[in-house]
Amino acid sequence: MAGAVLGAVLVAPSAASASAAPELSGAAVYASTGNQLSRYAAGEWSTLAKTGAMPQFSAAPDGKKAAWVTTGGRLQIKQDGKVTTIVSGLQGGTPCLTPVWSPDSARVAYTAGGTIMSVKADGSGAPRKLGASRGVCHLAWSANGRYVAGYTGEADGLYRLDVTTGKSVMAKGVKHVTHLQSLSPDGRKAVVAFPENADALGDGSWPAWFKPVVVDMVTGRRQSLAVKGKLLGAFYLADGRLVVRVGGAQHNTLVVLDGAGKEVQRVAEPAKARKLALLQVLP
Repeated sequence: MAGAVLGAVLVAPSAASASAAPELSGAAVYASTGNQLSRYAAGEWSTLAKTGAMPQFSAAPDGKKAAWVTTGGRLQIKQDGKVTTIVSGLQGGTPCLTPVWSPDSARVAYTAGGTIMSVKADGSGAPRKLGASRGVCHLAWSANGRYVAGYTGEADGLYRLDVTTGKSVMAKGVKHVTHLQSLSPDGRKAVVAFPENADALGDGSWPAWFKPVVVDMVTGRRQSLAVKGKLLGAFYLADGRLVVRVGGAQHNTLVVLDGAGKEVQRVAEPAKARKLALLQVLP
């Protein structure tokens, strides 16, 4: 089933190849508090999508498409300037139930009850079941195509679903969690946010910023980030580099770490993005 669901599987490169990867241009996709998704590239801003009243949205890795769930439970896609409903009857009005794009930007995974499903973004073919999982919130899909992770609706656990076997396993080292941003290319590590206490779990809306923690979901070990300043988030690239977002008075900065955790690049974000949520870092 993996071939039918995922298409070509991306292979995670080594730390050495990640460090030799082309430098980032600063292109990215951001979300505003009004649930507008905007793309920044080559010094210009453009509107990617306006997703409506609820922040149940996701931007494709290629930065050209967006997916979201409406308050009425419709999974909608915007690509090539056109909005299409590809699935109906989902749970709308629940901010944490965000869809996620496949690594090749061809499919969208979404929550249907306690099941993770995927469907082609062009609407062709029937949806496919990836597996049952308690991890239904803020879905993330690893670049090798094998794992989809999410946290529980009660924010009391993180689960990693192996789409080749359909089995979901609870991650170690995560007792309470309020955000899942990204997975490492091999699907082993996750960038998450932990609440200060169990009484500060929030409503599951996508955060404009968060203190990132990298956790190994197999061992529970947490990875320290050798980046100074106020950390506002972090995001894995498909080649294994980790982009850490650092706050600034005039603009934020994207600090790029290679697979060994060594800084290899810094990119200044535009001033307009300082208070926006970062959804995708584009090549």
